[in-house]
Amino acid sequence: MKTSYRQKLFLSFVLIFALFTAGIILFEQSREKEHKTAALEEKLDAFTAVVHRQLVLHAGRPQALDSLVALFPSNTRLTLIDRQGFVRYDNAIPETERMENHARRPEIALAREKGRGSDIRISSSNEQEYLYYARQFDNYYIRAALPYDIQVRRFIKPDNLFLYCIIALFAVMLTLINLVSRQFGKSIRQLRDFANQTENANLRFRDDELGEIGAKIAANYRQLKDSEKTVALEREKLLQHVHSSEEGLCFFSPANRVEFYNGLFIQYLNTITDAADGNPANVLTDDAFHRLAAFLSQRSMHDNYFETQIGRHGKTFAARINVFDDKSFEVILNDITRHEKTQQLKREMTGNITHELRTPVTGIRGCLETVLEHPLSDEKKEYFIRSAYEQTLALSELISDMSLITRIEEAPQTFKPEDVHIALLLENLRKELEIPLREKHITMTCNIAPHVTVRGNSNLLYAIFRNLTDNVIRYAGHHVAIFISGYGEDGDFYHFSYADTGAGIPDEQHLNRIFERFYRVDEGRTRDTGGSGLGLSIVKNAITFHRGAIVAKNRAGGGLEFLFTLPKSGNR
Repeated sequence: MKTSYRQKLFLSFVLIFALFTAGIILFEQSREKEHKTAALEEKLDAFTAVVHRQLVLHAGRPQALDSLVALFPSNTRLTLIDRQGFVRYDNAIPETERMENHARRPEIALAREKGRGSDIRISSSNEQEYLYYARQFDNYYIRAALPYDIQVRRFIKPDNLFLYCIIALFAVMLTLINLVSRQFGKSIRQLRDFANQTENANLRFRDDELGEIGAKIAANYRQLKDSEKTVALEREKLLQHVHSSEEGLCFFSPANRVEFYNGLFIQYLNTITDAADGNPANVLTDDAFHRLAAFLSQRSMHDNYFETQIGRHGKTFAARINVFDDKSFEVILNDITRHEKTQQLKREMTGNITHELRTPVTGIRGCLETVLEHPLSDEKKEYFIRSAYEQTLALSELISDMSLITRIEEAPQTFKPEDVHIALLLENLRKELEIPLREKHITMTCNIAPHVTVRGNSNLLYAIFRNLTDNVIRYAGHHVAIFISGYGEDGDFYHFSYADTGAGIPDEQHLNRIFERFYRVDEGRTRDTGGSGLGLSIVKNAITFHRGAIVAKNRAGGGLEFLFTLPKSGNR
């Protein structure tokens, strides 16, 4: 006989509620048993306290307990055990010297660890089962026990009232589940009867009511699908292309009616135009798209493509029109701001590199031409040759810094991480720069704890502090103080401060740009004081490589302060 869907639903809910009810019963009975056992243990704990007071009054003599035993219930067993585990008194077994060492008894072990302990087991001394309770005092353990007999078992046994209530509630729930499943089953049968009115299908489903419904719905859907298959397939292709495209797309009919568009088109359209009503037809009427409208109105039969660029609100968009054979067309909007900015940066970079290379190369050439083409004294020749040499050093530094930045950006895997002690790194830096620091009367104070260890590349970490210090030596002036400190930390990063008391940057609009390559607050100072113009850019790239961040600000007392983060050891 086939099981109906209503019966399956009923049985499933019955099983779920049965498991849930059984779990509640087991949990409640376990908790009740624990509470009653705890009540007995509190009673035995009171016994041990009385025994302890008796021993205190009689200077710890076990014989003093004989007069106390008569005051306790007759079945109470009292045992005095010293710290080594030997039994010194037991009212149930007078010959205590023949008893085993009790140091490893479960209740004694627990009392030694937690101060109190209990256990239910059979006594190895008289073969009787007890509920033991032991308590630790200064020099001994006092153990009280009750026979684990029918009376105690009955006391600990959980009350069945809660069990009866749960069973009654379960019976009520079964009745409600039966009523609900009957109503649900009736709806299923009605849906099945409705589905049976349609034509039969060849699909095979599971042998139940829902299977019959599925077969009928599938047959009807297949008939509809067959009649519209070609149109549906083409539409699906178009939808997939439009929605997955990273461009804003909108399709128009020959009469300039909007037929379809994606969300990205509306986003770009609202960015370009001032009307934020979400109407894609604005692309044909707004003044920002006047070149598109002019193309559509003036195009010849062979003009099927037009492209232009639109700049608005700091962004650059490419706008294209593709005209199809049936005179319908699509408008495509694409945000090319990043691409244009990248091209601009490349042009600026090329110009900056050319400009920076021209200066030392021109200086070298001029010095060498002077030496080669003019009769000079040995002293003059040495002067021009040394000038050329200094220019080659500047050129070498520029090439080295450019190479380092390129490696950080394009081959970061070549920098191997390790644990670096920052305090030791700064001490080595101080020794290396001792002479230039002394020449300009610059002091360096490092307040970094010895345990501060950063996970990163030692060369890049050294480059961070070296370039910041070189920056102070070149531009901050004389009689300057440098302060390097760790001002905080979180779960993943240490927070560092690098500050100086130098000249600073009076115009704060330059602060956001000092990390750009070749950027100069003063156009002439890099060549006057040396340096490649890439130092702070290396600092920024090296910190970014270590997943950190850096900001620069003017100090209240003068000078610059750089705040940056570096990862803790073990977090990279």
